[in-house]
Amino acid sequence: MKALLHEIRLSLIALQFLTRVPVPGWVGFEPTWLQGCLRYFPLIGALVGLAGALVLAATAFWWPPAVAVVLSMAFTVWLTGGFHEDGLADTCDGLGGAVSRERALTIMKDSRLGSYGALGLILMLLLKAAVLASLATPLFNELDSAESSHVRQVLLAWTMMAMIWCHAASRLVPVCLIRFLPYAGDLDHAKAKPLAMQVSWPNLLAAVVVTGAVAGLMWLWFSFTGWPEGTLLAAMLKSTLAMVLGAVVCARWFHKRLGGFTGDTLGASQQITEVLGLMAWLAVVHPVA
Repeated sequence: MKALLHEIRLSLIALQFLTRVPVPGWVGFEPTWLQGCLRYFPLIGALVGLAGALVLAATAFWWPPAVAVVLSMAFTVWLTGGFHEDGLADTCDGLGGAVSRERALTIMKDSRLGSYGALGLILMLLLKAAVLASLATPLFNELDSAESSHVRQVLLAWTMMAMIWCHAASRLVPVCLIRFLPYAGDLDHAKAKPLAMQVSWPNLLAAVVVTGAVAGLMWLWFSFTGWPEGTLLAAMLKSTLAMVLGAVVCARWFHKRLGGFTGDTLGASQQITEVLGLMAWLAVVHPVA
């Protein structure tokens, strides 16, 4: 029971760290718990994705898919406080120009938003909205069918599943980067020093298991409701592969330019791999031809 209570505490700390959701006072806080809470990042990502998916489903009854997608994205940004989006913008500012490592780290610490950061953030959000709207919107040949209303419902459900999975799996990427890359900044002045230290193998494996548990729950839901499990498996595998490749590219990029990771680059890696996962999901579930 004591070990179970500690795991619950770590999951709530992860919730508090990644979102605006308040946690009970009994949870408390110890800096060393930040390392342990990393294993629950994918779970919190799945919950954020689920919240966004529910907003998408609710607003899709009133407005077209494109509007519902933007409202859903706005909600998830509010829910997380733009935590990862801020990291993406700072990373684009620091690494967008041909500057030295030291200058890049200085720029990334600046709270002001530069042109590279603004462009990177706008283009990323536009791409994500375009992918989700394309996934949720029937094609012309689908609208010609007698079951066009059913097609809309099916595509909406697939979009919701994509959001849950990509939010969850993309939050495993920062955990992997913390394990395989050194911290590039000044460790003594890190805002969350325990997260700047290399994550242990047991924590990383636990995070992988949690991500697998999310996948398992999604598969069980599909199996219980009679949905095509083969399509789900193909979508998840190709989406995962896209995110793995994105993570490798991010790791090489950060290591080459900075010598490792920073808090901002962790946020950037989540955003980049999330949209790559969504693009792969779209290519499987709702291809153009």
